[in-house]
Amino acid sequence: MNIHHLFVEASAEADRLAHGVAPERIAGPTPCPEFDTRALLNHWIVYTSHGMEHRALRTTLPEETTARDFVAEPDWADAYGAQLRRAVAAWAEPAVWEGEIDFGGGQTMPATEIAAMLLLELVLHGWDVARATGQDYRASAELGEAVEGIVARYAEMYREYAGFAVPVVVPEDASAFERALGASGRDALWKP
Repeated sequence: MNIHHLFVEASAEADRLAHGVAPERIAGPTPCPEFDTRALLNHWIVYTSHGMEHRALRTTLPEETTARDFVAEPDWADAYGAQLRRAVAAWAEPAVWEGEIDFGGGQTMPATEIAAMLLLELVLHGWDVARATGQDYRASAELGEAVEGIVARYAEMYREYAGFAVPVVVPEDASAFERALGASGRDALWKP
């Protein structure tokens, strides 16, 4: 399944959110207990822009990139937006969606499944950033439904590696996006 159009939507939202981060919010808490806002932002930047491009190109993400404090750099949000656009452009090539991609330790997965997990990283951590910095996350119904389906497919694997917390109960009238948040262990009512 080619979800490139959802990368376009989610990356535009990520770019908007990055530009909305006030400097005084960078040291605050996040819905991810293991990250303060600076650590969350750096993780998000690395894996949703640099990591996304490297996966498409089938190249290894350099260690210096994963160790870099992007948020300490001037105009980090502009640089992140530009890198997001490069990453999304790399996934625009139809051939990128074919075959397998190495995801570490010599293990591979179909490119479409790697793309699905990259979308989760972009959207769910985008929501985390939004909540941590006092912003709203905007997702179309289509994006919400896609994320809900991907969360359902991978929730147990993510929980096995402590990537998701235990599910959070959501109201019966919750949207697909809210159900995805709950299924990934995120509380839609979380506040800093």
